[in-house]
Amino acid sequence: MLDPARFSASAIDSETAAFNAKLEEQLAALPPLYHFPPQVIRQARAAGQGPFGPVVRIDWAQERTIAGPGGPLPIRVFVPQLVTGVYLHLHGGGFVIGSAGQQDPLLAMIATHCAVAVVSVDYRLAPEHPYPAGADDCEAAAKWLAERAPQEFGTTRLVIGGESAGANLAAVTLLRLRDRHGFTGFAAVNLTFGVFDLSLTPSAARWGERNLILSTPIMEWFNEQYVSRERRRDADVSPLYADLSGLPPALFTVGTLDPLLDDSLFMWARWTAAGNAAELALYPGGVHAFTAFPTALGRQANTRILDFIAAAVQN
Repeated sequence: MLDPARFSASAIDSETAAFNAKLEEQLAALPPLYHFPPQVIRQARAAGQGPFGPVVRIDWAQERTIAGPGGPLPIRVFVPQLVTGVYLHLHGGGFVIGSAGQQDPLLAMIATHCAVAVVSVDYRLAPEHPYPAGADDCEAAAKWLAERAPQEFGTTRLVIGGESAGANLAAVTLLRLRDRHGFTGFAAVNLTFGVFDLSLTPSAARWGERNLILSTPIMEWFNEQYVSRERRRDADVSPLYADLSGLPPALFTVGTLDPLLDDSLFMWARWTAAGNAAELALYPGGVHAFTAFPTALGRQANTRILDFIAAAVQN
């Protein structure tokens, strides 16, 4: 059962509260994302001019391409010395920004700690490539991995996951593999502060303009770039509305100060009701993307995620 006390302001530790206050002040001094064309935001962040500084690149990452529905599909691959499984990673960014090359420290940590090869997909982004382009790319990468993992990485043990929009795409990919290809071979799925209802759950719709990485206007802007309003409750866009039966064990990670809180709460409940194993890791005071920040709360969440992935490829 969920403990109501975890949602109380008194449950937020002092370090997290201080970090959140500083973050909110920092973001309030900047123009909102939706004041800029997506291409400008991407270029600035790739050049290290975003609010969180330069992009850190790991020199043992491999740049590869596989066949994709829109042409060669870039993937970024981390192969540790010991490989017991493969983690298919789908990055966040509202379907509009982000890339496979902008979270090397996270992906390298997963590879080495969990003894998995990590394959991160540079799926096509909106608005240049709206729905279903990104989902099509992720499906193609997962199908390639299902077919090629033994030859490429010497294992059949597969885990999939992502953050924010990447968690949405991970769930959509599992559903497509089940329904279109009859494949249910992923051992687990790691869903980190995901968006599962693009029509907006109550916590997202009621959040308002307060910017803690996300706000209601920012989420609406992302969704407008990605998909038409009339399709936002399609199961292939918002997997909260899908038949979720026959899916692998899931770990849902979310903070209580994330506008997408309800997305994880609702999806965890529906995942469980569909007969699947599901864990909900709820972190008092965690904002959207809190696992990327240097706080004890972020480290605690990352440790649980790493342990979940490692256990999935060893069982």
